[in-house]
Amino acid sequence: MTAKRPRGPELVKAVAECTGFDFKNAALVEEAMTHASARSRSGVDYQRLEFLGDRVLGLAVAELLYESFPTAPEGELSVRLNALVNAETLAEVADDLKISPLIRMGSDLRSAATRKQINLRADVMEALIAVVYLEGGIAAARGFVRDHWKARAQAEGADRRDPKTALQEWAHQVAAVTPAYTVEDRQGPDHDPVFSVSVRVKGYEPAHGRGRSKREAEQAAAIGMLEREGVWQSNESA
Repeated sequence: MTAKRPRGPELVKAVAECTGFDFKNAALVEEAMTHASARSRSGVDYQRLEFLGDRVLGLAVAELLYESFPTAPEGELSVRLNALVNAETLAEVADDLKISPLIRMGSDLRSAATRKQINLRADVMEALIAVVYLEGGIAAARGFVRDHWKARAQAEGADRRDPKTALQEWAHQVAAVTPAYTVEDRQGPDHDPVFSVSVRVKGYEPAHGRGRSKREAEQAAAIGMLEREGVWQSNESA
């Protein structure tokens, strides 16, 4: 984008129109929208606000999930929380709000790899949540998060992310370990193999899965453990 990015009151107005929140403090908004690569020598960037916004977002989403899923066990709530506060989801919210063109960054970042761009948009989103909190308190921040996260939180299958990732996050929560996968068997010809895999988490019985690739079998094993331990609801009873 070659157009000059707005600053001061113009930036506040533009960000307010994108987010639906009536920002007042131009200095804080500009700080939240500025990456370190674009700050002036005596200026600031969004890093401190990002730190605060990360904690505010986590609390607001945790409250939302606690209320929305009154019978969900802690493990399921943790998986859902991690899915809703990760960089990908934050970047999606930033894209929905169309704030990316307003972010101030160095020219090298405008052509950076996709992962860096995702992290950048996620960081700015957390920084803006911090500004909402600083201007309006926890009630305003809670309302802002609910406006933009509630539909995602309650979407069918919102806890059904990649099962290996979900199992790893759950295992870290309950046992502070990483799941261990073992190929127990491989049958069939090379062009059509069937793998049998087990997954173990310290303190829990192993779970087993089968698939036409090692990864597919590992995913099946992960799903088996997640459903058995009540982290995921079984498809049969959904």
